[in-house]
Amino acid sequence: MADIIELKATDLAAMLCSRVCHDLINPVGAIGNGLEVLADPSQAAMADGAQELIVNATKQARAKLEFARLAYGASSTAGVDFSTRECERVAQLYFEIEKAELDWQVPMVMVPKHKAKLLMNMLLIAAMAVPRGGKVSVRFEGPEGNERFVLVSTSDPEKRQKTLMPSGAEGLLSGAPEGGVDARGIQPFYTGILARMTDMDLKIGIENDVFEFSATPKAVAAAA
Repeated sequence: MADIIELKATDLAAMLCSRVCHDLINPVGAIGNGLEVLADPSQAAMADGAQELIVNATKQARAKLEFARLAYGASSTAGVDFSTRECERVAQLYFEIEKAELDWQVPMVMVPKHKAKLLMNMLLIAAMAVPRGGKVSVRFEGPEGNERFVLVSTSDPEKRQKTLMPSGAEGLLSGAPEGGVDARGIQPFYTGILARMTDMDLKIGIENDVFEFSATPKAVAAAA
């Protein structure tokens, strides 16, 4: 097994910032374009379209910012535990701008912050598995405090949907990707970091167009 790549804190922060900027550049740019149209009297006929563009882009920017705050940031929530209800709220907001449907089956429990971040980052990867639409199901298994996270992504071929393995995900999650890690792959790489920090064992696979991604407490995985 290849050695796990250890990033400096500054490099990790820089790559995550680059990822957030990449996610926001299109909606923020669209807002700017819409405002330019509204400010130009010669383009009055396009005002309605510009307003719709601004509304949609603002919705995208807000969803991505809220998700990034929870998935990457320190969050303003007091204490060291995080409610899955807040995770659900942010996830539902994010899936309003995704093509896939979210099936959230997680009960309202408190989980450590880094495990909450792990769950949200796993959710991003599960959404990448159905880029043309489908369903992403999220559930917990096992007793409270020792939960196993299970995410399943499915698609409908009759709707011209397809389930894919996100590019390079396995190597990046393991912490030892071939060719190293850059800003394009930092999100799944960071997911692997969170799993190791929280002693969770990640498994990822796809079979018969069904993508499954799980995180199991290492003590539970060892016992099994």
